Amino acid sequence: MEANNTSCFNYRVVDGTTSLSKHALGCAIDINPFYNPYVVFDKTGNGQDYISPKGSEIYADRSKDFAYKIDEQDLCYRLFKEHGFTWGGSWNSCKDYQHFQKTP
Repeated sequence: MEANNTSCFNYRVVDGTTSLSKHALGCAIDINPFYNPYVVFDKTGNGQDYISPKGSEIYADRSKDFAYKIDEQDLCYRLFKEHGFTWGGSWNSCKDYQHFQKTP
């Protein structure tokens, strides 16, 4: 991810579980992960959000405009949504801005 590689099939489990991920099932893709990080918001109030990949913290602020940002106005977002994918950027518990998945 630190190399900003777009990836799809990856046989792995969901972090912290024994369940196969959507990537392991061939139903998910991560696009430009460095510019579209995975963010878990700190709920304790101490401001220590978890952001991955390392070094992509500046791109967690989605109010800023920058190249390769996926948001609801982006063509990438619109095309995946048109084809029935859900976007990790719309999740409530965390934000996975790089992630699109489809349930067969």
